[in-house]
Amino acid sequence: MIQHVVFDGVSDGALGVALDVVSAAARLARSGVVAERVLRQRVVSIDGRPVRTAAGRRVKVDGVLSRRAGRGDVLVLPGLWAASERETAALLARRDIQLGADRLASASHRGATLAASCSATFVLGAAGVLDGRDATTTWWLTQSFVDRFPGVTLRSDRMVIDAGPVLTAGAAFAHADLMLTILARVASPTLAHLVAKYLLLDERVSQSRYLVMEHLRAADPVVLTLERFVANNLRRQVSVGDMARATATSPRTLARKLASALNTTPLHFAQRVRVTHAAHLLETTKASVEEIAARVGYADAAAFRRVFRRETGESPRSRLSLRALRGSRGASSLLRRGAGTPALR
Repeated sequence: MIQHVVFDGVSDGALGVALDVVSAAARLARSGVVAERVLRQRVVSIDGRPVRTAAGRRVKVDGVLSRRAGRGDVLVLPGLWAASERETAALLARRDIQLGADRLASASHRGATLAASCSATFVLGAAGVLDGRDATTTWWLTQSFVDRFPGVTLRSDRMVIDAGPVLTAGAAFAHADLMLTILARVASPTLAHLVAKYLLLDERVSQSRYLVMEHLRAADPVVLTLERFVANNLRRQVSVGDMARATATSPRTLARKLASALNTTPLHFAQRVRVTHAAHLLETTKASVEEIAARVGYADAAAFRRVFRRETGESPRSRLSLRALRGSRGASSLLRRGAGTPALR
């Protein structure tokens, strides 16, 4: 049984796409397209009462999260709306969230599989079920997650982390990827692949391309100054000494600040700035990969391709394909289904 555990503030899109994924799997199984048992799902809350979504919609639930949930149950938490450390702290201070964390911890001890995406991963962290495991979370709350849960190995570049009895995913629509991973486990990879094709869900393994610098740099003016310096010098390779002088720090101090704020090095930070600018150029200009490589400081286009793939999980050519798709068909075809789900009122 897949149970979608919802709280006030649940993401409308994440819940909708989760229900669609399981419903599509059930339809394919019933039609005989794949020889799989029909999956069952329920939407539950801590007290069995309706909840309000992040958009203010009232969601009726099928019942209460049972205190007996255990082996054979998959308890899935769609993302909750929390865009900052303050909002995350307020979320975890709520009585319903604390009760939910306790009940989820008990279910985990009884053998249930737990899964969460976006800021709902903080609920699993609070439940203690991520300690000693790898996990991911939404990219803009990575530092908050690291500070709050030091016993968890955070892999913020990954879209989904399957850590055995616990699965985590990145930002809100990574919930689709999380649900496909669950389908592959409880049913079969074949069914998960068919559902992905049926719902036009692309296969992604990384959220690195979404690590927008505006969120990562906000906490430290030195980091902001450094990004501006690198962005203004994209065509040339800058040394750590150059970067230290531009930020009025020593190389050692700059390295320490970047390690503390972003868990990276000065040279890797400069590389990420270049890749971020390159991704923007690939999607918004008509320049070739070779031209863009030169514009962001890479004389060797092959080296640029390797770096771009390592940092984003995809090739520069895939961004050119996205540019062409936007130009010929518009972005509307890329929108995920979620509206119209019967559970939403």
